[in-house]
Amino acid sequence: MSMHIRRLSHALGAEITGVDLRKPVDDQTFHDIHAAFLEHCVLLFRGQTLTREQHIAFGRKFGELQLTPPHRIAHMAPDHPELVLVTNKPNPSAVPLDARYQGEGWHSDRSFVASPAKASLLRGVILPPLGGDTLFSNGYMAYEQLSDGMKALLEGLHGVHVQEDNRTLDRSTPERYAASLRLTRAAHPIARTHPDSGRKALFLAFRIKKFDGMTVAESAPLLKYLLEHATRPQYVYRHVWQKDDLVVWDNRCTMHNAVNDYDHAHVRHMERVTVKGNESGYVFEGNLD
Repeated sequence: MSMHIRRLSHALGAEITGVDLRKPVDDQTFHDIHAAFLEHCVLLFRGQTLTREQHIAFGRKFGELQLTPPHRIAHMAPDHPELVLVTNKPNPSAVPLDARYQGEGWHSDRSFVASPAKASLLRGVILPPLGGDTLFSNGYMAYEQLSDGMKALLEGLHGVHVQEDNRTLDRSTPERYAASLRLTRAAHPIARTHPDSGRKALFLAFRIKKFDGMTVAESAPLLKYLLEHATRPQYVYRHVWQKDDLVVWDNRCTMHNAVNDYDHAHVRHMERVTVKGNESGYVFEGNLD
């Protein structure tokens, strides 16, 4: 069976069939997959009963993989530091469910470092019977639909991305804590040029605190407008997960958001590999006021 590409929505996304990722992917097939990745921004491979080794091997076709740091052992697969475990487990504690299971919000993976992720490959391992979908937005479309005046205003603006999740910080020694804290703040162009396509896309995330050179208060109205604009329904694809789905997305021109819309009596367990990207910003060392 030859490879076939079917669009999933007008905004972005395509399903690829006719490829068995349990087997090594030859250069020509991957060339075609990568071309579809650049064109459609999100790729879906259904029914891929992959081992962790096969998942990692396919991820490496896209580039060097991000390793999970040792201090995040709870999110690392044993013997597979390339994998991140994304798991929501039932918990009878008194912590409110919406606080424990809320999706992070619209974001691009690892945008808080100077060289954010190129691609992410997420596999559905254990899924709730209903819900737990993931939304993806098209940053190209969102940018291209802005007025010329707004595009001119955004030129040269850098958003300061801050990772406030303590799981990212290495607290093993004071020195490592200081170093990891420094590396969780980065500024990136709001209108970012994609290194492969040459097209501009809005590069946003809920974790942007302000524009470099402006205050939080000054930045807030424009950031709110841009995030709402970039996630309008016409720019969004909603993925309804099935077991053994593998979804690959381009972090450089998309955002995604896990939807907290399922019965939390059920486990939702996903496994992800993340491909390192090129440097597009700089470590931000100013104040966050």
